[in-house]
Amino acid sequence: MMGKTHAATGLLAGLLVAPAVGTDTPQTLVFAATTAGYALLPDLDHPNARASRLLGPITGLLSRGLRAASAALYQATKGPRDENGSGTHRHLSHTVLFALICGAATAGAAAITPWASLAVVVFGLLLAENALGDWVLPAAIGAAVWWLIGLADPMGELATLGPLLGLAVAVGCITHCLGDALTLSGCPFLFPLPIAGETWYEIRPPRWLRFRTGSAWETRLIFPATLVGCVAAIPGLLPLLLELTAHGARLAGGHV
Repeated sequence: MMGKTHAATGLLAGLLVAPAVGTDTPQTLVFAATTAGYALLPDLDHPNARASRLLGPITGLLSRGLRAASAALYQATKGPRDENGSGTHRHLSHTVLFALICGAATAGAAAITPWASLAVVVFGLLLAENALGDWVLPAAIGAAVWWLIGLADPMGELATLGPLLGLAVAVGCITHCLGDALTLSGCPFLFPLPIAGETWYEIRPPRWLRFRTGSAWETRLIFPATLVGCVAAIPGLLPLLLELTAHGARLAGGHV
């Protein structure tokens, strides 16, 4: 279930962040869908995660490489009070550092070729669709067509999207880390900042604020509440719904 929650919180984060950096409505929807997808990326360090299984042997190979890199980094940097574990899952890819590196790599690749921007968006959409359902693709594709249809040079516009997509990727990864920090295990997302003798200190709130993955708190409260927040954050949708509600109330009052 945590995959759906990660994607939903990533979607909400994207809907909130995109307008703050000056995107219009269709750009906001594409940005948010991308962020939703990349909110699943940190779990590429787990062989059974959605991100690891998405493209079969391709993402499987990336997963193995990431786990090996994470384990090597953990063994080289762990502090005297860090756990004596493998350092694979919830380590390297579950840090702000990883999020910033992925965001910078996205922006850099997009500066080289607009096809990189397209690949980033498509991969993010596939991840989001895999977690949230098939409705994501037509919604995001519709937004992309809406945005691109009036452009004289769509590929040129894609080439300028590097920093925006880099931000979307980084926000998605950071949102994932914050979500994992609310679980019982916590998340060492401030690596390599040493805290209490640990280089990989698991950030987490007091126990009463944490939840177990797949628990009723997640499935019956956090996930549905996040979806409600997403609907409310869609640009222009909430005022429209309020206007329609008020109009319906006026019509009903007129029949009394």
